[in-house]
Amino acid sequence: MAWGIGWASPEEIDAMNIRQATHLAMRRAVEALAICPEHALVDGNDLPAGLPCPGETVIKGDLTEPAISAASILAKTARDALMVEMEARYPGYGFAAHKGYGTPAHKAALTELGPCAIHRMSFAPVRAAAKAA
Repeated sequence: MAWGIGWASPEEIDAMNIRQATHLAMRRAVEALAICPEHALVDGNDLPAGLPCPGETVIKGDLTEPAISAASILAKTARDALMVEMEARYPGYGFAAHKGYGTPAHKAALTELGPCAIHRMSFAPVRAAAKAA
């Protein structure tokens, strides 16, 4: 982890659900920082339990709080870069183009190839593709 970016694996997301895995990734991001922040701002209305510092939620914070906006851009850029790497590891899915979102092209690749190791089995189109394979 770099720059305070936290990740949750597909297996963790499947095991605990997307919300809890997002909270886990947020805690990991804060814990990865060289200095513990005095306060955390979280976009939305759900503060993760167990943050190592006090925090507050800001609904639509990416529109109103520059720090949340910057964090959102950083997270999206990091995820996009990861998906380009995953395209090299798992060719044929088009991860570099659709970045893992459930686009028609992604769903078509799932139907043709079946799920790969980075797909979340808790995501309905992935489950359907796994059953069909």
